Amino acid sequence: MKAILLREIKSFFGSLTGYLVIAVFLILNGIFLWIVDGQYNILQSGYNDLTPFFQLAPLVLLLLIPAVTMKTISDERKQGTIELLVTKPLSLNQIVTGKFLGSFLLVLLAILPTVLYIVILNPYGMPAGNMDLGSTTGSYLGLLFLIAAYTSVGIFCSSLSDNQIIAFILAVIICFVLYVGFDQLAELIKTSATIIEKIGMSYHFKSMSRGVIDTRDLIYFVSVTLFFLTATVFNLKNVRK
Repeated sequence: MKAILLREIKSFFGSLTGYLVIAVFLILNGIFLWIVDGQYNILQSGYNDLTPFFQLAPLVLLLLIPAVTMKTISDERKQGTIELLVTKPLSLNQIVTGKFLGSFLLVLLAILPTVLYIVILNPYGMPAGNMDLGSTTGSYLGLLFLIAAYTSVGIFCSSLSDNQIIAFILAVIICFVLYVGFDQLAELIKTSATIIEKIGMSYHFKSMSRGVIDTRDLIYFVSVTLFFLTATVFNLKNVRK
């Protein structure tokens, strides 16, 4: 598994992919959080916290993570190296986990520089240093679990086709439905709104963003991640046959 993980990391940073992912994420967030007028502008929010960032990041990652994961398996299928990969002395679980961790770590590297936002904003509260670090920590933790779920969806979609564009589009659609779709559906069906909301990622991410870590939210994200990784292993079993 370590070999697969290192291979993925080298693949990302051996081309422009890794650098572009980090640059695009930071530039988009920087533009919307600090420059463009609107609901995501931190300076215009009137509050000394990172709420606008945690509202924006899941939407940016909804497009960015599928772009990272779309080639992880589909490219292997297209080049015909997937058959060689699955015949190596590695279990399918190790192969999928290695590719998952490689993509996850790349996105994590893109997230890390945003911790500087805390350093920048914390001294400017009234009084200084009054930022709610509890909710901020919970939000970052929730973001990590959300990234894991998005990444597992992307890996799964990449295993469905040898066309990277198809894998990208499928991943974006599934992530969109899981994060935004159930909230919209809940607004339409008022009678079962709470139940429908709880199926979506947004409900559990927002719950963790309050700074209170509920095991139900953790179980939800772990379950979603494991489900799509298991589905990926199942798809690769057909290749091994």
